[in-house]
Amino acid sequence: MKYDLLHIQGKPYVLVPLHDYRTMTSDQSDTDLPPEILDQLMARQDSPLKIIRKHRGLTQKELADLTGISRPYLTEIETGKKDGSIRAMKTLADALRVDLGLLV
Repeated sequence: MKYDLLHIQGKPYVLVPLHDYRTMTSDQSDTDLPPEILDQLMARQDSPLKIIRKHRGLTQKELADLTGISRPYLTEIETGKKDGSIRAMKTLADALRVDLGLLV
């Protein structure tokens, strides 16, 4: 595999594709999420909660109903307006069948 070598302030850095980096640095055995979803989570360009909710094929209303969390509160968590309590995040992680660490 070929990687690009960059020099920043005199120090060499290797530019690695995100998928390769994730593969090198994580243990994928504890999740049923496909590589493209794990790449999206690592890129942090969208809310982990939103990425996994959509992957599981749930609307905000469906997830809110499933967890007993209000849809407005769920929306605020997804958009980053609120962090979400530990209890709420644990409930969401359980409903989405993921480790809490993927959401926070």
